[in-house]
Amino acid sequence: MEFQHISVKLFLKNPGAVDWEALIPVFHRWIEEQPDGELLLDIADYRHVIAGPGVVLIGHYANYSLDNAGGRPGLRYHRKAAMDGTNQDRLSEATQAALTALQRLETDARLRGTVQFNGHEMEISINDRLLAPNSPPTRAAAEVELRPFFSGLFGDADFAVSYSADPRSLFSVKVRSAQAFGIAELLDNLNSVAPASR
Repeated sequence: MEFQHISVKLFLKNPGAVDWEALIPVFHRWIEEQPDGELLLDIADYRHVIAGPGVVLIGHYANYSLDNAGGRPGLRYHRKAAMDGTNQDRLSEATQAALTALQRLETDARLRGTVQFNGHEMEISINDRLLAPNSPPTRAAAEVELRPFFSGLFGDADFAVSYSADPRSLFSVKVRSAQAFGIAELLDNLNSVAPASR
């Protein structure tokens, strides 16, 4: 199974402290700066939607958002354009983009430290129901790719994965590491397991 349209969500610590209003000018600055070759275009504000997409930074290749889906705020990276390489490459690139974006938010003085990764929990989805219907065969095929990816990301730490069983929902997997990690540590782990693929 080929992974495309990967979405990575990194869950937050102290989600009730998030300064949602301050996030909008931060994302506007990203549009002005266009970091890392991105083509960032616009902002959509869905804060009024309960347990919804939050504040979305719309890009040509990918969207970034601080979303509240499922009532759990987190930074989401959603890749829209197709990606080259292997499934491991695509998982690594999407996760690296999410981690880098959250790192920028964590260190932005305008947010006053209200956005922080909880250190051990993330969700990966494939936003393509034709490519990856949420079914047992998809989960079996994905497991072959996801287990080694998480092993590389979390190093020697134990981790647990869980899958959504609702066939109406997107295919997604939540992973929780037994050890809390900083963003820099996870980025180093990604670079050490596949330095030549990017």
